[in-house]
Amino acid sequence: MITPTQVLGQPAMRLRSSDGAEATVMLHGAQVVSWIPAGDQEQLYLSPRAQAGPGKAVRGGVPVIFPQFAAQGPLPAHGFARDRAWVWDQGVARDGAAIGVLRLDDDAATDAIWPHRFEAELTVVVSGLALDIELAISNRNESRSFEFQAALHSYFRVDDLRHARLHGLFASRYVDQLSGKTQHQEMDPQSFVGEIERIYHDVRQPLSLARAMGRMTIQAEGFPERVVWNPGPAQAAAMPDLPDDDWLRLLCIEVGAIAVPVSLAPGQEWSARLSLLA
Repeated sequence: MITPTQVLGQPAMRLRSSDGAEATVMLHGAQVVSWIPAGDQEQLYLSPRAQAGPGKAVRGGVPVIFPQFAAQGPLPAHGFARDRAWVWDQGVARDGAAIGVLRLDDDAATDAIWPHRFEAELTVVVSGLALDIELAISNRNESRSFEFQAALHSYFRVDDLRHARLHGLFASRYVDQLSGKTQHQEMDPQSFVGEIERIYHDVRQPLSLARAMGRMTIQAEGFPERVVWNPGPAQAAAMPDLPDDDWLRLLCIEVGAIAVPVSLAPGQEWSARLSLLA
């Protein structure tokens, strides 16, 4: 069952599979802001102070990062896909799963800052204990290639960050964005005490997030990087759209194509997928 709803005053669609699993995706940014596996509880974090609207990025859920990651280029931080209205393309029920497809095309506003013809498509599939999100990018230029970065910036809900443990990154090379140093992960599982921002490279194995509310498996295809981020208490206190203590209630584990931008020739399509299992 797929029904229209509203989130933060913006249009959204609620997907419900035959076994009762639910996901809610906003048209603003094509952002999944809720995922409740069948018979389970909310898995994603959405800030109670989150805002939405033209030019505003929603704090929480799974923002779509495209065509630039963070400030690694001339565009606004994390590009423009997360703060623009997408088009609801279709919704279907298939084999018990609920499936929604959203689309973003180039227009005069995107062309003014990133002069390329493109189509971005996000497909959300929810069923049972699983959520799959696939991002596809097509180059619609007739004669020009383009490069881009992309990521799915998942905010996961945790009971208390200090008790959460992340498994699966042992020996992975990462760049610590706070210190600028490149290191290798020496601990598994990983625990958290405050602000962290690391980009892990060439991660192929699934990750497992252990929390008091249950364990989650995080896997991806086509996204070689993993980003682990939490603002910590000082940065959280400076964020107007995040309660001061909510750094304890979230952990971002992003999947992305960041270090080596994706290059698309005219007419080519790229796709990558995030798969979550509660």
